[in-house]
Amino acid sequence: MKIWPWILLSIVVFFFSGYYWTKTTVPTYNVTSKFFIKEKESALALFEKPSITEVGNVGLQNEVIILKSKPTAEATLKNLDFDVEYFRRGTFIDHRLYKNTPVLIQVDWNSAQVTNGLVNLSWENDTHFTLTFDDDNYTKYLPDGTSTAFKNIPEPEKFPFGEWIETNHFRLNIAKVDPEKSGSILFKVRDLKSLTNQFSSALKVSAVERGASIMNLSINTTNVAVGEVYLNTLMQTYLAKELQEKNEVYANTISFIDSQVSGIADSLRFFERQLESFRSQNRFFDLSAEGSAVFGQLSELESQLSEEKFKRTYYQSLKDYLVRENYRDLVVPSGIGIEDPILNAQIENLLSLQVEKSRLLATQKEISPAVREVNRKIDNLNSSIREVLTNVDQNAQRLISELERRITEIEGSFRNLPQTEQNLIRIERQFTLNENLYTFLMEKRSEAAITKASNTANNKIIEPADGGFQLAPRPVRNYMASILLGFLFPVLIVLSREFFRTKIEDVKYLEKFLKTSVVATILLNKTADNLVVLKHGKSGIAEGFRSLRANLRFLQPNEDKISLMVTSTISGEGKTFCAINLASVYSLTGKKTILVGCDMRKPKIFGDFKVSNNQGLSTYLSGQEKDWKKVINHTEFDNLDILVSGPTPPNPAELLFTERFDILMKELKEQYDVVILDTPPVGLVSETLDLLAHVDFTLFLFRQNYSQRAFVEALNGLKSSKNLKNIYAVFNGVDSSKVTYGYGYTYGYGYGYYEDDKK
Repeated sequence: MKIWPWILLSIVVFFFSGYYWTKTTVPTYNVTSKFFIKEKESALALFEKPSITEVGNVGLQNEVIILKSKPTAEATLKNLDFDVEYFRRGTFIDHRLYKNTPVLIQVDWNSAQVTNGLVNLSWENDTHFTLTFDDDNYTKYLPDGTSTAFKNIPEPEKFPFGEWIETNHFRLNIAKVDPEKSGSILFKVRDLKSLTNQFSSALKVSAVERGASIMNLSINTTNVAVGEVYLNTLMQTYLAKELQEKNEVYANTISFIDSQVSGIADSLRFFERQLESFRSQNRFFDLSAEGSAVFGQLSELESQLSEEKFKRTYYQSLKDYLVRENYRDLVVPSGIGIEDPILNAQIENLLSLQVEKSRLLATQKEISPAVREVNRKIDNLNSSIREVLTNVDQNAQRLISELERRITEIEGSFRNLPQTEQNLIRIERQFTLNENLYTFLMEKRSEAAITKASNTANNKIIEPADGGFQLAPRPVRNYMASILLGFLFPVLIVLSREFFRTKIEDVKYLEKFLKTSVVATILLNKTADNLVVLKHGKSGIAEGFRSLRANLRFLQPNEDKISLMVTSTISGEGKTFCAINLASVYSLTGKKTILVGCDMRKPKIFGDFKVSNNQGLSTYLSGQEKDWKKVINHTEFDNLDILVSGPTPPNPAELLFTERFDILMKELKEQYDVVILDTPPVGLVSETLDLLAHVDFTLFLFRQNYSQRAFVEALNGLKSSKNLKNIYAVFNGVDSSKVTYGYGYTYGYGYGYYEDDKK
């Protein structure tokens, strides 16, 4: 078979398949950016106060998981306008648009919406448009965040531009920004949940180099601008969230101080007005030396007393937060001037553990081992802090009692002063006390505010997303692959057929691998009669046997008599059929011919000639009949006799080895011009090999699409091991529609030369 036309056809088919696949594949682009993640994050220490231990270190892998988590994706998408996707209809696919759209669509998510299906929006003027729901499947999104299948697809309907349009299924505001009077566009409404699932799963994070903390963020998208905007916004959102977590402590400090300052400021204004009124009414401005000394001592002690009471207020507030496990509102002691290193370190570590827990909960559940371990540490630290608070609160209480005692002692000398001076000192004491406390708190508030304002995120953007490369389709690669596959496909089919082919399909295979000659090709007999030569003498099969007879004549040109046997490897390859018709073709030339059925296990010849098998070769060889001539059957055809196998004996192999068989063959060769033996298959029985010495030629049959290729090696081995010279092959049962012509191969078949051609 000529394979080149099939290769050419295959290349054309594969090329157009590749072209169609390329044109119908939605383009996919890979957009990347680089982001630095700090591997270790120190505990949250305020005002450069180092903690005793670093408990809050967050691993690099955790940060990568947080970047890819759904909460981070959701926070990012809330800052983007991805809830409406726009498409331009193309010949093969719809192309995604972003920013450069002819219309702008606003979605009211407080109303029901039709989502996750393409809607066709077309317009013929600047005032109205038509909505057509072309897809088969849509989802109806409900305001409570649930979704349901949308089956009642609306009919096309007209609406005005620039107004909120509301139906039972959606509420949209569509504004036209394209100057073209008419046009159309496709759009799809997407809910936040589906977008979050899509983008969180699409994001890929990998280290730029092994061991590096600079991450390569990449996403595959159908529009480069969409990928750029998402990655850049994602990194900004992540940094903002990190900064918010870092500033939470300072915000809590400022809020706590503000709650304390509000009452102190009112008291300060009250005593300031009272002091001004007293001095104005009594015209008393300066204290005596004794009064100044008493005032200074009392002011200092009362300032200390006020600070200690403020600390006790903080301790009580802190204890309430710990009991309620409200860690988000905790205030670090150092932020309000409490310099207790143990308490400060424990509070900072508690806040760090809480931050770690929040990050873990972004990707894990409460029952996960990591979260449970952090909860255990938080509980232990909570108990430890409450014990420390009990101790420091008791110390503060003792200090307050001591300060109050000293103030009481000093107030004894205070009573010896004149009444007017006493009243002035009382007012100034209250004013100075509130002023000092107010100044102290405002200083701490300013420190917290300055630190918060100057705070920066530890992580940072190294390389923002800008552009991308096309992943699919790759036209040049697809076309080259199509051509290559188109070439390889038929070649592989041919090679596969050849590899898995176990039967002989063509005479060329025999000619190539056999160590003997193929003397004839016999066509497949499609009739129900085996006597093809005698009854269909003008058929192509009959001509095949004539060619076989002629070729045997060339092999033995100077002999008038010939003896031969017909065998094969297994049963079913056509030995009896070929033996009958070869004998027939010899008889038609006038040669006295006898056909001997040596296959006493499966006798067949008698049925084709319609004679009895009650007497035959087995009868003579076993001695039941003394004269072989009495078991010969004379057929209705001239010059053709047959010696059938006879009844099946218990020892057919031994009968062929007897002296009677030797005598029989010698006498048959004397009486007949042509002696043909129909023998058992050489691959199944042993006696056939012993018959080789009784004949001039051996014809070994192979049948098309029946004989195994391994049989060729069997014959080659037989020829080599037995040193056989006059053994030749015949290719039998060849399909007439696939026969070739040539010397010795049924020349002329297929051109109406024979009678079966005409049929």
